[in-house]
Amino acid sequence: MGGASYSASFYAGLRKGAGQSAEIIVPLVLELVRIRSVLDLGCGDGTWLAVFRKHGVEDVLGLDGEYVDRSILQIPVERFQAFDLTTPFHPMRPFDLAVSLEVAEHLPAEFARIFVESLARSAPLILFSAAIPFQGGANHVNEQWPEKWAELFKEHDFAPIDFIRKQVWRNELVEWWYAQNTLLFAHKNLIETSPRLRAEFEGTNPAELRLVHPRQFLDLRNRYLEAVMRAEYPPPPSGLREASKLLLTCLRNSLKARLDSIRGKRSPATKDTGVVAAGSKD
Repeated sequence: MGGASYSASFYAGLRKGAGQSAEIIVPLVLELVRIRSVLDLGCGDGTWLAVFRKHGVEDVLGLDGEYVDRSILQIPVERFQAFDLTTPFHPMRPFDLAVSLEVAEHLPAEFARIFVESLARSAPLILFSAAIPFQGGANHVNEQWPEKWAELFKEHDFAPIDFIRKQVWRNELVEWWYAQNTLLFAHKNLIETSPRLRAEFEGTNPAELRLVHPRQFLDLRNRYLEAVMRAEYPPPPSGLREASKLLLTCLRNSLKARLDSIRGKRSPATKDTGVVAAGSKD
């Protein structure tokens, strides 16, 4: 993840929507299972961890790149640790919940397995979302359907639980990418010992993990229409050289049209000269 792309303004643009979404989703998770500690792998400015703290989970830790400006953190700076997300993470202690929301798509595909291993190593329950194909976004280099991530988590005995999406699908306060992509992944041992998790697991259809939210569909439609408009009505060129080329083209086309017009006017007169052909009867 290149640090130059993740500036203070980048996180500021996401903060409001992320905060509103977290205010809806975090209580759902806390109602489902008891959580006393949370690790956020790819925490950004810590907005999601701040909401967990607001709802009583004080023991939090956020990891992200050295590029994160400490002055914009929404959590105490001692709760943040700079870390290269493309390298294996070995926690000093286990957490109740690991979080990674809309992060995995920013990492090159060759690091996907390492990233999932780091999450699986950190907690028995994982709150996870990642961009689907053609979702679009800044520096998305590995957009995958949820089944792909489920395959990687399965290597560590984690199974998907589609608990969040059905409860927030129509909630306009939740950003559509969270409503569309957010799943829980639970270790098989935790599923066996938690009746509520087991019930949600049994109600999850693995064949229905790939969903496209209506707001995502409309966003793609709007992007398509904008692309068509740009193709039909390209913006004027910028720069002296480009403007000069356009002016010459316009002059050339104008002169050609004028000459064609003059030739067109002369052509009928040439045909009707009023001269009687030799030998004609009149």
